[in-house]
Amino acid sequence: MKRLSFLLGAAAAIALSTAANAAEKPRWALVIHGGAGIIERKDMDAATEAAYRKAMDAAVARGSAVLAKGGTSLDAIEAVITGMEDDPLFNAGRGAVFTADGRNELDAAIMDGSNLKAGAVAGVTRTRHPILLARAVMDKSPHVMMIGQGAETFGQTQGLEQVPPSFFFTQRRWDQLEKELTKRGDPIPAKPAGAVAEAADAPKPDDHRFGTVGVVALDAKGNIAAGTSTGGTTGKRWNRVGDSPIIGAGNYAANDSCAVSGTGTGEYFIRLTVAREICALVQYKGMKLQAAADEVIQKRLTALGGDGGIIAIAPDGQMAWSFNTSGMYRAMAADGVAPVISIFKDER
Repeated sequence: MKRLSFLLGAAAAIALSTAANAAEKPRWALVIHGGAGIIERKDMDAATEAAYRKAMDAAVARGSAVLAKGGTSLDAIEAVITGMEDDPLFNAGRGAVFTADGRNELDAAIMDGSNLKAGAVAGVTRTRHPILLARAVMDKSPHVMMIGQGAETFGQTQGLEQVPPSFFFTQRRWDQLEKELTKRGDPIPAKPAGAVAEAADAPKPDDHRFGTVGVVALDAKGNIAAGTSTGGTTGKRWNRVGDSPIIGAGNYAANDSCAVSGTGTGEYFIRLTVAREICALVQYKGMKLQAAADEVIQKRLTALGGDGGIIAIAPDGQMAWSFNTSGMYRAMAADGVAPVISIFKDER
């Protein structure tokens, strides 16, 4: 089995392995996140932890299968994120958090590092897989970003699956909305038409309001890409849009630097253009990927008062993650290297 150097940053503080030949490049590689926030061992029971590790393992398997067969980094991202958008454990697609009006407003972005093409959507409510809609914007339109009903109308012309808003409903996320609105003293809206009241339908993880899923990948042709999908923040108002669909803030990829996907409080990621800033440090200052990630997340984001984390990959096979929260659902794998799946801050 090949050995490869993975440095996981100040937030994780442990190296995955020490390579005998650090210059060796994997044929393919990918890094995945499922959201960062207040994720602590003392608040998570064994069943919940097992459920998240299983879900992350399945995500790794989907992406690895595409890349191992010679598929593109973009196709691997689709395979990973569509599955996570259908998994109610994650804040994306079915399982997304609710707005103050009781809606699921979904955002996504994807970017091709080989040519800087990108696609993004924001505020969609009926497209089952926002990441597929983002890719359609990239591949099938002259635009980079579409929002709301216009984005969904475009998706219909591309044959993308449309679902009623109640498809995205989960009791666990509705309970979180009620808790948040009660704390704020705001009225609780009616449930989406067709939503069925039931017991919480997934293990109860941390109760942080933030969360996003994302993937960065390197394929056998040496191309990298990044994809991100999210439901935003619990109880958001006024069609708020965070960093996930904003190219350069929560998602970015370029073969001359790196690919990054972020998760956290989007307003801070937007102000710092987190994803592009990390890639700029790699491209123009010649920094190693992990050092660049830590510079932006552990220093600049933290100094500004923001919270969250990123995953990143470079064309030479460097992989990194960095976060300033107590946990981040995360995983990485490469050709010939066993996957690593982690949740808590003290894990590698």
